[in-house]
Amino acid sequence: MAQQTDAATPAETGADFEIGPELFARVRQIQLRTRRAVSNALAGAYKSTFRGSGLEFDTVREYEVGDDIRSIDWKVTARTDKPHIKTFVEERQLSLVLLVDASASMDFGSARATKRELSAELVALLGHVAILEQDQVAFASFGGARELWVPPARSPSLILRLVREVLAAEPAREPGADPHAALARALQELELRLRRRAMVFVVSDWLMPLDAAARERWLGTLKRLARRHDLIAVRVHDPLEEALPDAGLVAWLDAESGRRVEIDTSSAKLRAAWAAAATVRRNRWLEDLGRAGAGTLELSTHKSPVDPIVRFFHARLRRGGRG
Repeated sequence: MAQQTDAATPAETGADFEIGPELFARVRQIQLRTRRAVSNALAGAYKSTFRGSGLEFDTVREYEVGDDIRSIDWKVTARTDKPHIKTFVEERQLSLVLLVDASASMDFGSARATKRELSAELVALLGHVAILEQDQVAFASFGGARELWVPPARSPSLILRLVREVLAAEPAREPGADPHAALARALQELELRLRRRAMVFVVSDWLMPLDAAARERWLGTLKRLARRHDLIAVRVHDPLEEALPDAGLVAWLDAESGRRVEIDTSSAKLRAAWAAAATVRRNRWLEDLGRAGAGTLELSTHKSPVDPIVRFFHARLRRGGRG
C-alpha cells in the first residue's frame, strides 16, 4: 500500500513543487470559502462592470457590395486603387491583472484573517469570476523576497496556484528596503507588459512612509496605467491599525522593521493620536489615488470581502464604470 501523505502535489495546486500540509490546508480553506461565495450576484456584478471596450480591429479586406462605407480604409484604398474596408470583431475577452503586496506588514491580523489571507481571498474571488466569464488572469507581486510575474492564462487550476503564491510569499528582509521603490518597480513592469486594455487591481495595505517625494516615484506610473487601463487600488486593513482598544500595556511588533515596542493603550492621548495618524494616512491614500484617476476599494480583515466587492461593482456601474 502506498504511504499516505498530507502534502499537496504540483497537480493539485497548480504550482511547480509540493507544499506542506499546513499551507495546503490554508489554500484549500480559502478555495472552498471563495467558491461558495462566487454567487450569481458577484458574477453578474463583475460582468456588468467590466465589459470589453466594444469593437477591436481585426483585418482589412476588399470592399464588397453591401459593406458599410463608413468602414472604408482610405489609406489602403489609395495605395491599392481598390476600395478596402476595416473589419472588426467584438472584444469579449479581457485580462484581469492582480498586483499583490507581499511585504511583512501583510501578515498582521487581529481576528478573522491576516491581511495576506484577505488578499488571497480577493485573488480567489476575482480570479474564479474572471475565468467563469472567459477572461484571462495574470498575477504579479511586489515587496517580497522575489517579485513574481504569472502571464495571463485562463485555467481554474491557475487560481489555486495564485492563492498559494499569496499565502506562501516571503517578505523582503534586506535592511532599508524601500516600499515606495518596490511598488514603483512593479507598476513600471506592468506598464511595459500590458499591451491591451486590462482590469488591474493593486492590492496592498499601503503602509508606506508619508514621504511626498517618495510617493511621486510610483504615482506618475499609476496615473499612466489608470489612463490606459481600468485600475482599482485595494486597501486591506485591520481595525487595530485604525483604533487601539483600552487594553493597558501591549507588546507591538513592527512587521517591516522587526522592532518590538511596548505601548500603553490605557492612555487616551495615545489612542487619539493613533486614530488621528490612521485618518491622515487613509485620507492621503484616497487623495493620491483620486489624483491618479484610479478607483478605490477598502477591505477589512474582520469581514468577508464578498459584500464589499459586490457593492463596489454596483457603485461603479451607477457611476459609469469608473471610481
